[in-house]
Amino acid sequence: MKSLVLAEKPSVARDIARVLKCGKKLNGALEGEKYVVTWALGHLVTLADPEEYDKKYKEWKMEDLPMMPKKMELVVIKQTAKQYQAVKTQLFRKDVSEIIIATDAGREGELVARWILEKAHCTKPVKRLWISSVTDKAIREGFAHLRDGKDYEPLYDAAVSRAEADWLVGINATRALTCKYNAQLSCGRVQTPTLAMIAAREEEIRQFTPREYYGLTLLAGGIRFAWQEEKSGSRRSFSKERIEEIKARVGNGLLEVTEVEKSGKKTYAPGLYDLTELQRDANKKFGFSAKETLNIMQRLYENHKVLTYPRTDSRYIGSDIVPTIRERLKACAVGPYRKIAGSLSMKPVKANKSFVDDKKVSDHHAIIPTEQFVQLDHMTNEERKIYDLVVRRFCSVLYPPFEYEQTTIKGQAGGEIFTAKGKIVKSQGWKEAYEGDWTEEEEEEFQTLKELEKGQRLKIDRTDMTAGKTQPPAHFNEATLLSAMENPVKYMQTKDAKAVKTLGETGGLGTVATRADIIEKLFNTFLMEKRGNDILITSKAKQLLELVPEDLKKPELTADWEMRLSRIAQGKLKKNVFLKDIKNYTEEIIGEIRAGEGTFRHDNLTNTKCPVCGKRMLAVNGKNSKMLVCQDRACGHRETISRLTNARCPNCHRKMELYLKGKEDTFICSACGYKEKLSSFQARREKEGVGVSKKDVQRYLNKQRKEAQEPINNAFAQALAKINLKED
Repeated sequence: MKSLVLAEKPSVARDIARVLKCGKKLNGALEGEKYVVTWALGHLVTLADPEEYDKKYKEWKMEDLPMMPKKMELVVIKQTAKQYQAVKTQLFRKDVSEIIIATDAGREGELVARWILEKAHCTKPVKRLWISSVTDKAIREGFAHLRDGKDYEPLYDAAVSRAEADWLVGINATRALTCKYNAQLSCGRVQTPTLAMIAAREEEIRQFTPREYYGLTLLAGGIRFAWQEEKSGSRRSFSKERIEEIKARVGNGLLEVTEVEKSGKKTYAPGLYDLTELQRDANKKFGFSAKETLNIMQRLYENHKVLTYPRTDSRYIGSDIVPTIRERLKACAVGPYRKIAGSLSMKPVKANKSFVDDKKVSDHHAIIPTEQFVQLDHMTNEERKIYDLVVRRFCSVLYPPFEYEQTTIKGQAGGEIFTAKGKIVKSQGWKEAYEGDWTEEEEEEFQTLKELEKGQRLKIDRTDMTAGKTQPPAHFNEATLLSAMENPVKYMQTKDAKAVKTLGETGGLGTVATRADIIEKLFNTFLMEKRGNDILITSKAKQLLELVPEDLKKPELTADWEMRLSRIAQGKLKKNVFLKDIKNYTEEIIGEIRAGEGTFRHDNLTNTKCPVCGKRMLAVNGKNSKMLVCQDRACGHRETISRLTNARCPNCHRKMELYLKGKEDTFICSACGYKEKLSSFQARREKEGVGVSKKDVQRYLNKQRKEAQEPINNAFAQALAKINLKED
């Protein structure tokens, strides 16, 4: 008898098949002596749309809400039905005695496989392959230690609970808002609180009033000293008169050294990467969106096999990984890492609690290099950048701390305190892993100090008054929005200690696996837009926040859900108890929306008629483009007016927009107004000796590859895409 292995994607299935020596090609599967390997394409099965339960739900009517199916039905997704049938054929082979689930090791991966088994009514025994990397070694070890599928039934219950709860709340609330206000509005337990956080930040910025502050510096003995308030230690004062008076008092007199303090200091390497931290750094350093970083990571994990599982929320590794560290260092000791990783692999590995902690590893450990030999020349430029971040961070935790001696000199002049700071680096420690490329986010200003003694008097050569203005909070960018989603405590209306603890334990809004998709969805549904790197909410989002039930805007709701889902996964809470509460909650919010007295107004309606249905179109800003979108979601027609390009303006060197109207596309610089037709731009570039470079070709191929990596099916997105708004 044979075992059927069910992988989540064809690429992973091929790797498993190679290791298990399954070389015979079948329809949607690969067969060997002991195993048959087949695969899904993301979700092959999803929850049925409302109209599958009753034909009346095809039309959106407020009186039909809330929709509460007695039993949630599963349907095969049409686009991938052929592969579902191929998997089903293999499931019911007479020579297949057991199923080995080899989908991604996590809640959503469990759902992908179990829904297929449930829809096919397959009741054969189940085993689970649970691995964090897809190297040959990891696959072999995983198959040597397969786990009983029954151990993961609570995880499946949690996954089903999450999917059904999102269906009940999301689809019902979206239909209610759309029917009530005759506009394409959607809400959800994660996306709505995320919008509310951005709105709160914008309000903070609007309410902010800048204040001028002043300071004083003096130069004495070749050292620059700064004035310091004696009680608070602050170097600023909001009183200009006070600083002017101190300046006059100090004059060109003497500064007496009152204290010289030298102290040894240490800083330790930042922790290993989890997905959110990696997405933040990639956005800060390279401008990558959270979704781009996840897609690149997925390729490095699945295709190149050089990094471990990306969708992790842990920044630690388990003690079982420590013996493999040397092998991992040897594997990545190539190219620019030959020196740092090579030298570390020759020394004893010093593991400590800063990065090794079994208690802080749940399903997956931190993102680290695998033992797979690395071929850097096979990676794209973007893949090299992400790989570089992970390898250097991995190496840095194995180095000793960065050590320096800090010297603080205090002096008195005119009855006021002045200080100067300097430091001498004793040991680069972990910063050696970055080979001079490490920059602190808030580096304190230090200077080179000469030896001084207490009581020494220095002539003051000059005094300078400094001035500045207090700054408002910065707008969110993708990096800071990810941080806020991970830790939204600041935006909670209740400062209840239990709720704060819950948010901390559940990882905030969404999960590491879903945050990138949530951000992309908010851009794609025109609820937020980009101005430079800043993220702002649109008029549509502002109105939506006025109309949705108050509860849906609070981070506490998703925290409560995730905590309860976590308890279901641990077998401590029954699925039915959770879903009963969700149904009651759905009835409450539908009642609240039905009783609402607000209105929704399209303030971006244009006079351009939709060429498909004839209705007026809406002007919207996409993530990197401007578009016209038909107001009728059932029609769905959209046109791109312009898109932001990498072509630089020859005058001010800003990025230009390419407008796609008229006989010929035209570049326009929004900063200085420069215009240039596409043909003129191409001729100018050719004249300058710039044709289609290797980089242009690589960029195009990368774009194609990125699009190919987009998820094939997303159950909830599929359901929402079928919204049919009927006008009275």
